[in-house]
Amino acid sequence: MLELRHVSKSYAGRQVLAPTNLRIETGRVFVIIGPSGCGKSTLLRLMIGLIQPDSGSVWFQQTQISGDVILTLRQKMGYVIQDGGLFPHLTAERNVSIMARHLGWNDDRISHRINELAEMTHFPMDALDRYPVQISGGQRQRVGLMRALMLDPDVLLLDEPLGALDPMIRSELQDELHEIFLSLGKTVVLVTHDMGEAAFLGDSILLLCDGKIVQQGTLQELVNAPTNPFVTQFVNAQRGPLEGNRT
Repeated sequence: MLELRHVSKSYAGRQVLAPTNLRIETGRVFVIIGPSGCGKSTLLRLMIGLIQPDSGSVWFQQTQISGDVILTLRQKMGYVIQDGGLFPHLTAERNVSIMARHLGWNDDRISHRINELAEMTHFPMDALDRYPVQISGGQRQRVGLMRALMLDPDVLLLDEPLGALDPMIRSELQDELHEIFLSLGKTVVLVTHDMGEAAFLGDSILLLCDGKIVQQGTLQELVNAPTNPFVTQFVNAQRGPLEGNRT
């Protein structure tokens, strides 16, 4: 689905992603985890073409993400950020349908799709006419997810989507995301700093440190066969979330 070939990225002379090779297989939930500033969000933004690599290339479904094809390819990608990233001057319904309207979908098609997504994400229909400031954080995140799914993308990319939520709402949305991932069977790339969340939602976990891939595998592989001391240190620091992890 996605492939990075010798991709690197620096800002102001500081390397935030070392030369990296990575393949994201179709139909799997892939979680990127690591401490703050390790390059997680940069990696995700490179995958969707929001930023361009300093070296190497990014490929989506065997097409390089560059130049004139970026906007077309993004229509096949759903992107969710923390707190939904909603336009404050648009209602929830308008936020969800913005790209569909841009592409010329008719009102009936838009309404049918929004009804499907509201049911899938447990978003109340009577809140669709409200503005982001008038709905809760959990509801804003649901609207962001609905918007990302509106065009039925081939891949879903989520950048710490639950990081700003209180623990109870976060746990509820983790359950809902797990159900959605299973029911849709889409390729998913999720960024988080929570190992418990990564283990609960992901098929494969990628641990980053200082812009480098430290280890990739299942939680059990990271715990039982760490590739270096940092892996053990990171896992041990996450004992609380891991002990509360739902399997």
